[in-house]
Amino acid sequence: METIFRHDSYAARCDATVVSCDARGVVLDRTVCYPTGGGQPGDTGVLRHDGAELRIADTIKGDGPDTVIHVLEPGAAAPEPGAPVVVELDWNRRFAHMRMHTCLHLLCAVVPGAVTGGQIGADRSRLDFNVPSGSLDKDELTAALNRLVDGDHAVRYRWIDDAELEANPDLVRTMSVKPPTGTGKVRLVEIDGVDLQPCGGTHVARTGEIGRVEVVKIENKGKQNRRVVVALAT
Repeated sequence: METIFRHDSYAARCDATVVSCDARGVVLDRTVCYPTGGGQPGDTGVLRHDGAELRIADTIKGDGPDTVIHVLEPGAAAPEPGAPVVVELDWNRRFAHMRMHTCLHLLCAVVPGAVTGGQIGADRSRLDFNVPSGSLDKDELTAALNRLVDGDHAVRYRWIDDAELEANPDLVRTMSVKPPTGTGKVRLVEIDGVDLQPCGGTHVARTGEIGRVEVVKIENKGKQNRRVVVALAT
């Protein structure tokens, strides 16, 4: 399956052909839809076929490493295998996820602890860090993040093989989420001069596209577990 989103986060629509359908949803030969994973929600949108517009209520991972299932709204009549379709994203929602996901990479760069969990939303997102109590300050983190946003750093993708990732374990910042592997290669997200880590999510091309952000809350979630909640301010 061609997963267009892995190479081009800005692709909002594509032509595709139905490969299979079951109770879970529709599998296509190619898609722009990102499936739920790594703390990022699956994309929503529409599937256009033969004059009909079918709502994509969610997008989830299928059985294979690059298989994506488009979950239709209950009661929707899925097109038959072999049918040509057009996939179109809810772009505003996707772009918000791109901004937030890239912002969380900046947060990784300014907090020196390992990531123990996280969740991305369209307006607010959070990361949990393994750091001591009292070591984080909302105002300082907000200022640091916005300096990196204002720096308008380039965000690029590059690929390494599984063996190279295994030989460089320090690239992995997350303790709770494993990088997407199994296809023989792993995608690295590099924010120029700021951050480098494996990630399969969708991102903006430059940090300036994130816009102003604010750390709205820091919570204690354990002896050395601090939850940092970030919101888009613009």
